[in-house]
Amino acid sequence: MRILHTSDWHLGRAFHRVNMLDAQEAFIGHLVTTVREHAVDVVVVSGDVYDRAVPPLAAVELFDDALHRLAGLGVPTVMISGNHDSARRLGVGAGLIDRAGIHLRTDPAGCGTPVVLPDAHGDVAFYGLPYLEPALVKAEFGVEKAGHEAVLAAAMDRVRADLATRATGTRSVVLAHAFVTGGEQSDSERDITVGGVAAVPSGVFDGVDYVALGHLHGCQTIGERVRYSGSPLPYSFSEHRHRKSVWLVDLDAAGTVTAERVDCPVPRALARLRGTLDDLLAD
Repeated sequence: MRILHTSDWHLGRAFHRVNMLDAQEAFIGHLVTTVREHAVDVVVVSGDVYDRAVPPLAAVELFDDALHRLAGLGVPTVMISGNHDSARRLGVGAGLIDRAGIHLRTDPAGCGTPVVLPDAHGDVAFYGLPYLEPALVKAEFGVEKAGHEAVLAAAMDRVRADLATRATGTRSVVLAHAFVTGGEQSDSERDITVGGVAAVPSGVFDGVDYVALGHLHGCQTIGERVRYSGSPLPYSFSEHRHRKSVWLVDLDAAGTVTAERVDCPVPRALARLRGTLDDLLAD
């Protein structure tokens, strides 16, 4: 199965008061083209679809356009809410949208209920773990200490329990929005340390074939089976060296992962110039 892994679209975000909507629209077009040209079987979006809980109308319209274009290709899409999204707002109409092949996973209670998609080798179970704010989901997962590691571990216990009930050979993909130890941060991610230490060890995700992470804006590999796609556009000057891309992940019959990066369009490159004020003004 060929999976296109992306995240952190942040629709509606501005860059130092410069509207990014045209660049975001260009990325959506690139995404649709990539799905078509690379024969992608499923698209995963690992959170922060919007930049804020109540996005501007233009951002909502762009999201609506993206859903229609992806559904029009007949390629299933699985997406989760991130810490910038309003899970309740993003998840409105999820049951109806599901019928069009767009699977929104925004409710923490559904962590152990996968979207099951078949290919020539059998089933692949996609588990959506939306951003889990420890203080808000502590009761749902029955953990005593409200911490990121505790709630993610409890959510993954549900994933592994469900996976154990499925046919032998069922492969698994987890979408999660979290700060995993070893990941490199940038200046444009919102701090999630409220509610305990933010970083969680990658071992929390043991037992699944691929983990499609969102939250950190740099494309990076935590382990062969655990990767961040990063944001498709830079949202701070700390990202001036980032190569913006999405992951094209192939999952074979045995669950072995091979991945390659597909570059995103760069509407305006970033640069950092250093020097004395006189030198910079004169150059």
